[in-house]
Amino acid sequence: MIGYLEGTILHFESDGILLLVGNIGYEVLLNPQMVEKVMSQESNENHVSLYIYYHQTERQPKPVLIGFDTLEDKEFFQTFITVDAIGPMKAVKAMTCPVGEMAKAIEKKDVSFLTALNGIGKRTAQKIIATLHGKVEKFIAVTNHTKETDQDEIPIEMHNIGQQVADVLVEQLGHSQTSAKRMIREAFEKNTTISTPEELFDEIFQEKR
Repeated sequence: MIGYLEGTILHFESDGILLLVGNIGYEVLLNPQMVEKVMSQESNENHVSLYIYYHQTERQPKPVLIGFDTLEDKEFFQTFITVDAIGPMKAVKAMTCPVGEMAKAIEKKDVSFLTALNGIGKRTAQKIIATLHGKVEKFIAVTNHTKETDQDEIPIEMHNIGQQVADVLVEQLGHSQTSAKRMIREAFEKNTTISTPEELFDEIFQEKR
């Protein structure tokens, strides 16, 4: 059983990657968030490590490897697929937002949030809530730290600066929303004295010069 892989990305697919580990290439499916994350990495950062969910059944005889950034993400996925009518292939496509946000929506019985996920209709959203409500609260904390760093610990004027820079990164420089937010968050974490958009840009791109 394969539970963890670490290697170099040889090729990107729309729903995953071909990962070179030793002299063997593994086809690994990724959820949309992970695809965007690995594709937004710099070209010299094609080394990745993934926790693997190994899927093979009589109906699915060809082994399928599904990769996750953290053990918490993998554990949530394994909990998610206990819902009737949500198999591994459907679940991985549905994970279009952070695990903590999905867990929070389930605990809040937020049907509209869940129906916004890929392939999840109203009836399926109701099944998810009926099956998992009260069982996924621990996963909410997975994204709480990030949210606190992004919102609670950063003054309101920094949010305004961050939004200005994010608009430029996305609309003019071609970065994804996820990539832009990550770069801005990391810049604020490295330099808490940033007070202007120019200083934020300098912090983001200083390693590239």
